[in-house]
Amino acid sequence: MNVDPIDQAVISQGLIASAREMGVKLIRSAYSTILREASDGSAALLDRKGNVVAQAELIPMQLGPLGATFKPCAEIVPPDDLEEGDFYINNSPFEGGQHLPDVFIFSPIFYEGTLVGFSASVAHHLDLGGGAPGMNPDATDVHQEGIIIPPSRYNMQRDWNGGSFERLITANIRVPELTIGDFNAQFAANAIGGERVKQLCARYGVETILSVMESHLAYSERRMRAAISEIPDGVYEGEDAVDDDGIHTEPLLIKATVTVAGDDISVDFTGSASQVLLNLNCPFASTVSAALAAVKAVASSPDIPFNQGLAAPITVTAPYGSLLNPKPPVPVRARMIPAFRAFDAVVKALAKAVPDKVIATGFDTTHSICMSQLVDGNYSIYLEIYGGGYGAGPGSDGTDGVDGPLSNCSNIPVESLDQQYNFFRVTEYALRPDSGGRGKFRGGNGLLRKFEILSDDVTMAHYSDRYRVAPEGAFGGEPGDHARTRVVRMNGNEEAVASKTSIKLNRGDVVISETGGGGGYGDPSERSTDRLHDDLESGLVTPPAAQAAE
Repeated sequence: MNVDPIDQAVISQGLIASAREMGVKLIRSAYSTILREASDGSAALLDRKGNVVAQAELIPMQLGPLGATFKPCAEIVPPDDLEEGDFYINNSPFEGGQHLPDVFIFSPIFYEGTLVGFSASVAHHLDLGGGAPGMNPDATDVHQEGIIIPPSRYNMQRDWNGGSFERLITANIRVPELTIGDFNAQFAANAIGGERVKQLCARYGVETILSVMESHLAYSERRMRAAISEIPDGVYEGEDAVDDDGIHTEPLLIKATVTVAGDDISVDFTGSASQVLLNLNCPFASTVSAALAAVKAVASSPDIPFNQGLAAPITVTAPYGSLLNPKPPVPVRARMIPAFRAFDAVVKALAKAVPDKVIATGFDTTHSICMSQLVDGNYSIYLEIYGGGYGAGPGSDGTDGVDGPLSNCSNIPVESLDQQYNFFRVTEYALRPDSGGRGKFRGGNGLLRKFEILSDDVTMAHYSDRYRVAPEGAFGGEPGDHARTRVVRMNGNEEAVASKTSIKLNRGDVVISETGGGGGYGDPSERSTDRLHDDLESGLVTPPAAQAAE
């Protein structure tokens, strides 16, 4: 169907605006701080085949392979068999999902009886049961990490809103008010997306909307293929490593072989470490998302819409049974850590082909702290993901104290924490001077946060990385600093906290958590005097470090 170019532009931008509105609705309707404040969720519109057409700019990791999460649902109940009020739901890591806290909900959009597409949302839920509140770093299989919701079809009127499915979820979680509230935020986001698509259908007609969706995918594919074709053909390799598996001290290698052939790219992770016992395993959907994000970040301009068309020229493979494509039932909660290393390995590979389009390696790690307490039969659970330093680029310093490129979460304001939690308080929150790697352009600095524990019998679960393997600099730049976490007990004794562990805390203990910096770019001796002076004046480096750089 031929669509007027002006209508094509207006409708495609209308779809993108609708997806963004869904993202705003999701965050503003949420109950938990991890979704309401940290914005750990995403939203998108799909066509009736399950291809992502438009998405909110929230969490890249959650939306890259959304079609793979949708497909198993459609295989259980074909889209043509859906009715008004139905929805698909899936969080199964080995059936298109990622890790259990990320629950995907797809709501069909009907207009005058015709299925036009789907509104979709995903949220990181604060608690979905399992062997420990919030997260279980000691899990040895996925069943210890929470309730698994396989690809399924339910109905809002029959199964939710007090129905059997809502009661089942409520019975298996520790903070039902927050978790069910966040589920309802997802349904609200899906509803607003559906209404916006129906409004477009009423104005332009269903066939026009369907045609624009198809053309919008083709547009992204054309743009992406054009961008890839500018990369020299060849085979490029990059490597990075996870510190350890949480039990032993040997690093876990992540290896990427990137093959560029015309306007196609293939990414092969053969040679990467095998799956492990604890929760660092990365479901294949997450691996695909990490590779797509890396290729797009390096190869394309930011104005190319991130949808299913963009992914068409990119093929991703990883050996079954490896860390990046594990076999069930291994645990997968910390899957973002190897996913970040996959991202880093792809960027390093492409740096050999297009060195002017990459940045140095950043902290690029999910630095997650979960603290919980059970009082009088009621749980209070705090969970947050901390940022670090970005790698420096060929013309700029790395960004200080932000979440990694796959995650993009915000920090939770200290004021919000004070209102919600009474068993700890934040006593310091600051950047870490000197933690970014030196270079012609400086790597971004990491963060420091201190918690004073105000009650006994508090459990802290923690997983992170870059405690041993530092973020590398690029083209002569120096590496960023490592992360570290420690506890100063009430008696003054100081204890180092491992990067993947669970510990008990009591009143008077102080937790000090520091994230790593990003790598520098270029020879440090080439850094300008003006930049060195600005670093010192802004407190991003200390006087001894500034003097050493001169």
